[in-house]
Amino acid sequence: MGFNILRAARAIVRVSDLDAARNFYVDGLGFIETEANDEWIYLRGLEEHSHHSYVLKKAARPGVEVISYRVAHESDLEGLAAFFEERGLATKWLEAGSQHAVGRALRVQDVSGIPVEFFFQMETVERKLQRYDLYKGSRMQRIDHFNCMVPDVEKAHDFYIKELGFRCSEYTETEDERIWAAWLHRKPTVHDVAFMNGKGPRLHHVGFWLSDPMSVIHTCDVLASLGYASNIERGPGRHGLSNAFFLYLRDPDGNRVELYTGDYFTGDPDFQPIRWDLDDPRRATFWGHEPPDCWFYEATPFIELNNSEQEVAMSEAALEQRKPNFVT
Repeated sequence: MGFNILRAARAIVRVSDLDAARNFYVDGLGFIETEANDEWIYLRGLEEHSHHSYVLKKAARPGVEVISYRVAHESDLEGLAAFFEERGLATKWLEAGSQHAVGRALRVQDVSGIPVEFFFQMETVERKLQRYDLYKGSRMQRIDHFNCMVPDVEKAHDFYIKELGFRCSEYTETEDERIWAAWLHRKPTVHDVAFMNGKGPRLHHVGFWLSDPMSVIHTCDVLASLGYASNIERGPGRHGLSNAFFLYLRDPDGNRVELYTGDYFTGDPDFQPIRWDLDDPRRATFWGHEPPDCWFYEATPFIELNNSEQEVAMSEAALEQRKPNFVT
């Protein structure tokens, strides 16, 4: 394999009101605002020394422009370009300087139609991990993962594992042994990306890592005191899958983020994927309460790679859209 993908690194998400988004993400959740102008806000977590991990772009309506992975070497970008082109997937280069704070980048729409970006270089900034005087909201630490709804999970699963070098930590299977959802990783945790059965492709959420479960609880108190109680969609709770403590939120435009902590190490070479039956009630949360219907059916559309005004075309799910009781 002529490339080395390291981890989930950033997402570019559209919002209609930058001031409302800033109030939610910076004041409510405690993101660090690295830079901003009339069109963009660049956010990062307290432990991140990269310029940003979450970009808010002003637009008329919500949408996700790209989800991005970091690679180990500049040469990995050329390897990925050759790989995608050999498989008939058109690539798009963004040269250094064309995106703020990011070096040369490669974009492609993967086998599910998801716009994906790979980059090596990003400007560095001061890490705020020990600036405890700046901690507020959730005490946001870093980006952790993406979760995408796709019509054919097995297709995405096989492509990312067999072709891109991801590994599977956990998966859910139907009675006839079809993969209904899968958690895949490059870094040695539960996932960098999850794929779940549903109409898509759409972005279900971006997950961000917190330092401990009490930070999740504290976030609920802060959001309620700021008037954001209705933005709490699901949780707090503990997932059966991943074992992580979680909280799902919707920003003022409906974009979903997950606050996430407490999963486990997956880096040993003999680690075997954990199988979950679709009917196992522990999938919801470990404690048993179910997600609301909006969490199960609603997600944010992706934007076409070469047409910023058009959403990526969606297809219905290949498997029965049976409401599960989980997903991280």
